Amino acid sequence: MRARVGVVGIGLAWAYAAALLPGCGDDAMEGAAPSGVEEGEWLPGGATTNTFFFGRNAFISPAENILPEHEPLFFSGNSYFNQPWVEAPASTTTRDGLGPLFNARSCSTCHAHDGRGQPPAEGEVATALLLRLSIPGAAPGEAPLPDPVYGGQVQPFGISGVPAEGLPVVEHEEVVGSYDDGATYTLRRPVWRVEELAYGPMAAGAMLSPRVAPQMIGLGLLEAIPRERLEALADPDDADGDGISGRLASLPGGQLGRFGWKGEQPTVESQSAGALLGDLGLTTRLHPRQSCMPAQEACLEALEGGDPEVDDFILERIVLYSQLLAVPMRGSWDDPEVLLGKARFQAAGCDGCHVARHQTGEHALAELQDQTIWPYTDLLLHDMGEGLSDGRPVFSASGTEWRTPPLWGIGRFQAVNGHTRLLHDGRADGVEEAILWHGGEAAASVEAFKGLPAEERAALVRFVESL
Repeated sequence: MRARVGVVGIGLAWAYAAALLPGCGDDAMEGAAPSGVEEGEWLPGGATTNTFFFGRNAFISPAENILPEHEPLFFSGNSYFNQPWVEAPASTTTRDGLGPLFNARSCSTCHAHDGRGQPPAEGEVATALLLRLSIPGAAPGEAPLPDPVYGGQVQPFGISGVPAEGLPVVEHEEVVGSYDDGATYTLRRPVWRVEELAYGPMAAGAMLSPRVAPQMIGLGLLEAIPRERLEALADPDDADGDGISGRLASLPGGQLGRFGWKGEQPTVESQSAGALLGDLGLTTRLHPRQSCMPAQEACLEALEGGDPEVDDFILERIVLYSQLLAVPMRGSWDDPEVLLGKARFQAAGCDGCHVARHQTGEHALAELQDQTIWPYTDLLLHDMGEGLSDGRPVFSASGTEWRTPPLWGIGRFQAVNGHTRLLHDGRADGVEEAILWHGGEAAASVEAFKGLPAEERAALVRFVESL
């Protein structure tokens, strides 16, 4: 029974860690050990942590404490997540209804191996990145106002007889800078546009925002962090004077945004249903109507695969699957260079937004309750400066504000997905570039990083890659 195996795995991991930690005794178990290692940080998902699967499969494991009754639901959700959907009507009636306009044929197209997508190279077609679209102003509830012809998302594919909306194209501009020791660096700023528009021009002032698909691990744990914890971390007026003023992502109806690059979704269910509609063109109970715009006649006339196309039986399994994907165990958490990097990470104030530790509270899934987790996020909105601005407000988030992304699993992207592209649009190639793109509330931390000797900068990067 997997739940029993998971408990054994956690116990072995703790025993292994205790054997490695210098001076790990009663004092170490009460908090930070003299070495800088903190109790349990090698198990970022608590008892849910994946301690068995690594390499390319580091993100595919269910929570190790998964209950027997949830295991078949998890693997059923896995099949719906990974298998492609097809155009309606089809003999596979439970998997038809793709489109009429879409970005991908399956969830795993963007989240391969439950990991992270990457932007296309110049001249390639985007397959794991989408372009959000809106025009100045706001719809009811401060939602983004969709383009009157192309809606809220550019969809580069269509089923037979439905013209795709357009082709996202990217070019890059070089940004050159230097460290305090004189070493130089070059970053690449992406500039996006849409060519081959099938339904005429976009509205004047249309705003594009590229979004790379993030890793799927630990979503249920983030959902289980109590609201009170996030409210306590928020400091919208910078009352403590540390230059960091994180804000709650406020949504209509008093809901709290936790998911999406700007915190636009409150739950794993709402995030999943939004992606099913926006990315695959599949309707659900939460979004019962296609997003075809009035000018898109072929889209409006296309046959559908059901009412809704993804019923609650399927949606609930996709959601449970997404909630119970386990965060992998950390590697090298006690390495001296990693611990030096951890100290520099903290000294630079990076943990002001990337808050290391939380305690989960109530959740519908018992596996996620009362876990000490290490996601390195506060789930708040922070002003990241003009360098990262997309100029596109979403609900309470301004164009320069982004939700702090969790850092867990960041060092495994290369093994899982074959790349190290980071930030909301994948512009950064690796941790170092991602740090250098930070601005706004993080500007002081970036300057502290740039002022470090080269070996200490490398240690900080290696610490982040160990998460």
